[in-house]
Amino acid sequence: MKRKVYQQLLDWKHNRHGEVALLIEGARRIGKSYIVEAFAKNEYDSYILIDFSRVSSVVMDFFNLYLDDLDMLLSSLELYSKKKLTPRKAKGEEAHSLVIFDEIQFCPRARAAIKHLVADNRYDYIETGSLVSIKKNVKDIMLPSEEHSIEMFPMDFEEFLWALGDEVLMPFIKSNFEKKTPMGAFHRRALDYFRQYMIVGGMPQAVQTYVDTHDFDKVDEKKRDILSIYRNDIRKYADNQETKVASIFEEIPGQLQKHEKKFKLADLQQQARMRDYSEAFFWLSDAKIINCCFNSTEPSIGLKLNEERTTLKCYMCDTGLLISHAFDERGIVATELYQKLMFGKLEVNEGMLVENIVAQMLRAAGHRLYFFSKYSAEKAVDRMEIDFLIAKPTITSRHNISPIEVKSGKQYTITSLKKCIAKYGNNLSTPYVLHDKDLKIEDGIVYLPLYMTSLL
Repeated sequence: MKRKVYQQLLDWKHNRHGEVALLIEGARRIGKSYIVEAFAKNEYDSYILIDFSRVSSVVMDFFNLYLDDLDMLLSSLELYSKKKLTPRKAKGEEAHSLVIFDEIQFCPRARAAIKHLVADNRYDYIETGSLVSIKKNVKDIMLPSEEHSIEMFPMDFEEFLWALGDEVLMPFIKSNFEKKTPMGAFHRRALDYFRQYMIVGGMPQAVQTYVDTHDFDKVDEKKRDILSIYRNDIRKYADNQETKVASIFEEIPGQLQKHEKKFKLADLQQQARMRDYSEAFFWLSDAKIINCCFNSTEPSIGLKLNEERTTLKCYMCDTGLLISHAFDERGIVATELYQKLMFGKLEVNEGMLVENIVAQMLRAAGHRLYFFSKYSAEKAVDRMEIDFLIAKPTITSRHNISPIEVKSGKQYTITSLKKCIAKYGNNLSTPYVLHDKDLKIEDGIVYLPLYMTSLL
């Protein structure tokens, strides 16, 4: 399937000429290995792929035994892979061969070797993995500065449309977004596609199954398989944090079902404190299983400077996975469930799904996730909850932060947004409401259909 990250791989190959390795981080089953191997087949004369989740300890030992002898190390990898590599003819030229270190977190010594391999400059190197930052996987190694890191996410809405064979709708959506004009007769079509995207999700296996079969039972089965992989990873790799990580993971749907959606640690353990659970949240975040959204105490320039890390919302990395996670009881027929979701007929708080997919789309578009929560016992005018705050890509002294309210129903109010504009308007950029209706502008607020979220 066509993925946008492919262009980033091309840019790296054509512009960096082996001066840095490329590290692709992302959750399990989002297609990292698939796209990297497709890239290797299309763009290089030859390649080898070392999957550290499957290789024997003998291969692991290559990086202990031969790090001071790169000829021996590289020839050993060729012998193991039964493939011949062609060295770069001269420094600064594009490489003929690529070496892929898949699931690099399982072999920290291989990651440490990148410094020397890049300096050697014979080949290009790509690493893929998750959990690359936890203590266990960086212990006793010097992280290579010769490493350029990019994040890979589940398929976004445009990639989902590509998978369905539609390459014209998203350019039309982008054009209307830029011009701030309504979609008109095409709004319903775009919204129907978007609801399909929300419930199927962006995990490539689930999307491919949907494309091939349009059978929601089979789609749901693929997603539950992925959730099982995540649960197994927690048991195998979370070490002394296993219980806390697992309890957070299982609690996510219940927390998002609540009106405010802030994660309440007391639901896990009485008198629990964030300092006791911070490593567990970091583990899930580093595995790219969740997207954390932190409270920023002021909607002004430098959201991170005002970050309050004891208060957070915890979203699933993929809304399709969230649906399968939330409705995990036996006896639920997937097809009936998905049909009700498709037409908005399920008796659940759909707000949790809509807010989750907005978080997912904003994160994939490159935004850090922040919300704004302010409480005052004395003044009702000072009490407000803003779902998301995003910063413009260029920093200015003012008008940098856009507040975003997410609405899932037909009828809604935007009281908090209006309070925020009244109090902080002099320092705000464009305020947005994301809803399932068409684009409109009213009282300085831009109302966008949900499927335009990724364009913010």
